[in-house]
Amino acid sequence: MTASATTDNALLELSGLPRFDAITPETVGPAMDHLLAEAGQALEAVCAEAFPADWQAMASRLDVATERLGRAWGAVSHLNSVADTPELRAAYNAALPKVTEFWTRLGADERLYGKYKAMEVTRLTPEQKRAHHNAMRGFVLGGAELRGEAKDRFAAIQERQAELAQRFSENALDATDAFGWYVPREQLDGLPEDVLQATAAAAQADGQEGHKLTLKMPCYLPVMQFARQSAVRERMYRAYATRASNQAEGEAVRFDNAAIMVELLALRHEEARLLGHRHFADVSLVPKMAESPEQVVAFMRDLAAKARPFAERDLADMRAFAAEHLGLDDPQPWDWAYIGEKLKEARYAFSEQEVKPYFTAPKVLAGLFQIVETLFEVAIRPDHAPVWHPGVEFYRIERSGPNGPELVGQFYLDPGARKGKRGGAWMDDVRGRWLRPDTGQLQTPVAHMVCNFAEGLEIDGLRKPALLTHDDVITLFHEFGHGLHHMLTQVDERDVAGISGVEWDAVELPSQFMENFCWEWDVLRHMTAHVDTGEALPRELFDKMLAAKNFQSGLQTLRQVEFALFDMLLHSQAEPPEDEAALLALLHQVRQEVALIMPPDYNRTSHTFSHIFAGGYSAGYYSYKWAEVLSADAYAAFEEAAERTGRGPLDVETGRRYRQAILEAGGSRPAMDSFKAFRGREPSIDALLRHQGMA
Repeated sequence: MTASATTDNALLELSGLPRFDAITPETVGPAMDHLLAEAGQALEAVCAEAFPADWQAMASRLDVATERLGRAWGAVSHLNSVADTPELRAAYNAALPKVTEFWTRLGADERLYGKYKAMEVTRLTPEQKRAHHNAMRGFVLGGAELRGEAKDRFAAIQERQAELAQRFSENALDATDAFGWYVPREQLDGLPEDVLQATAAAAQADGQEGHKLTLKMPCYLPVMQFARQSAVRERMYRAYATRASNQAEGEAVRFDNAAIMVELLALRHEEARLLGHRHFADVSLVPKMAESPEQVVAFMRDLAAKARPFAERDLADMRAFAAEHLGLDDPQPWDWAYIGEKLKEARYAFSEQEVKPYFTAPKVLAGLFQIVETLFEVAIRPDHAPVWHPGVEFYRIERSGPNGPELVGQFYLDPGARKGKRGGAWMDDVRGRWLRPDTGQLQTPVAHMVCNFAEGLEIDGLRKPALLTHDDVITLFHEFGHGLHHMLTQVDERDVAGISGVEWDAVELPSQFMENFCWEWDVLRHMTAHVDTGEALPRELFDKMLAAKNFQSGLQTLRQVEFALFDMLLHSQAEPPEDEAALLALLHQVRQEVALIMPPDYNRTSHTFSHIFAGGYSAGYYSYKWAEVLSADAYAAFEEAAERTGRGPLDVETGRRYRQAILEAGGSRPAMDSFKAFRGREPSIDALLRHQGMA
C-alpha cells in the first residue's frame, strides 16, 4: 500500500469520530485494503507459536486491528444505507467480498481457535469469561472445526451470502425509489393537508404538475388511510405489494428478488448441514434464548390462538362498518387501512391527523430527552461532529461525576425520509464501549439512530417543523431504547458491552420497553405543542387515543405471527424451497393457518422482507414477540411503582434498578439473568396480554 493511497484518507482517521463529510467513494478501496492488510498481519502475529495464549496480549494486537477495520467498514456500510449513490454502491460492492472473506477467515481460523482453547479461563474476569464463551461458540458456528473442502465451501458460502443480501437490499431500495406517480389534486380527496403540501412540493421539484405519490412510508401510508378514491388506493397498494418482484409494473420488474431469496435459502441450508445441524433455524437459535425451532413455533401458535378471537371481532366490526357507512360490501385488500381509519374516527371521535399537529419533531425530541434524563439520571446535550446530511443532528449523554460531567456516550440522529436512504428505522453502533488494551483509555460508545419521517416544509417563507404521527413517536422511542442499551452500558469488555453479545431474541427488550411511555399522559403532555398555536395535546384527545390504543391489536398480532411463523418454518424445512413457487406456497400455507385477511395472488411482501433476507433476523423474526413478553413485564414494574407512590411512571428508583440490571449489564451475562436481577423472577406473558387488551 503506497503512502499516497492512505494519506488524507478520512476512513483511516480512527482516533475520533468518523469524518462522514470527507468519506468519498474513492477513499473506500484504499482504506479497506490498508486495514485488511493490517488486520491480516495482526492475525498472523497472534497465531504464531511463540505468541502467548493470553487474553490481554491477544486483544492488544488482534482486537485493536479488527476493531479499526470494523469501525471503518461500519462507516462505509452506514453511508451505503443512508446516502446511497451509484459511485458509493460500486465502491462498497467492490470491497464487500474482501471484507467478508477476512471475517470468515478470522472466525474459522483453527490456529486462533486453538489459542482461545489454550487460555486459562479461570484467570479471566467475569466479563472476559462471558466474551470467551461467546467467542468459542462463534468459532464453532464460524466453521473453525471444518477441514479441507468443507472449510473452503463454507467460506465461499459466506461470501456469496453477503453479496446476495446486499443485492436484495439494493433491489428493495431501487424498487421503492423507482415508483413515482403524478396525480392531479382532485383525485386526492381526503388526504391530510401536510401530505398534500409535501407531495405538491415533490412534484414541483421534478418540474411536474399536481402531486407526486411515492412508496416511501410518509406518503404511502396516509394515501392508504385517507385517500377517498378506491382506484388511487388500489394503484398504490399494488405498486407497494409487488415491489422487487416479477409482478411489478413496467421497468421495475428488473429488481425482482425471487432468485436471490431461493439461492440465499439454499446456501443457509447448506451452511447448516456443513455445521452438523438439521437446518438453518437450528444454527440461528444456538446463540439465542429460545431452545429450539419447535419451541418458537409453539410459542407463536399459542399467541395466535390467544389473539384470534380478538382479531375475528376486529374484522367483523370493520366489515359491518364498511357496509353500513362506506358502501363497501366486499372490501378489497387496499380498502382495509382506509376502513380501519374511518372506523377509528367514528368509534373514538378522533383521527391520526387530528393528533399529528401536536407532535412537532423538536418538541417530541425534547420530551424524549427529558424522560431519559429523569429516569436514567443522565443529561443529553447538543454536540458537534461531521455528518452525512444537513438534517442529521449529533448529541452527547453525560452523567455527573466527582469532577463534573462525565461523557457516557454520543449519538447521531437522522430522522428524515429521502431518496437514496433505505426505508424503515434502525439503531446501529459507530463504536462500542471498551477499556482499550492498547492505550488503557476508556473508549465511550457512539450510536446512529435512523428513522424515515416526513421532513419539515417551507411554506410562504416560513419553515414549519416536521410533524410526526403517534406511530412515528413510538418508532423514535423504540430506536432510542436500542441506543440507550448501547450507550448506557458500564461493561468495559467490548464484545459484551451494550448490545454486543446480547441474545438476539432479548435485544428488543429495551427498545419495546421505551414504547410504553408514549401512552402515559404525564409523559405525553410535556412533549406536545400544536404546530400553529403551541398548545399542548388536550386531555380529551389523549383519552380518545388511549381508548383506541388496542384498536385492532388482535389483527396486528396475527400479522406479526404470520411473518414470524413464515420465517421460522421457511428456515426449518427438511429441504429449502427449490423455487419461488415453493416459497410462495409456504407463505400461503401460513396465511391459511393464521391470517384472517387474504391478500391477492400478486402480493409479494416476501420479496421486500429485508429483516430476514438482508437484516440479520433470519429464523429470528419471532424475537419481536418473544422480547415483547420481556419488555411488557419489565414495564409492569414501573406501573407497580406508580400505584405504590402515586407519582406516575417516571420512578427514578425503579429506573435506576432497570438501568443497572439490564442496560448497564449489556451482554455480560445471559439475558434471563439480567431480567431476573431486575424483576426477581422469570417473565410472565400476563402483562403483554393486558397491555394489548387481550387479557
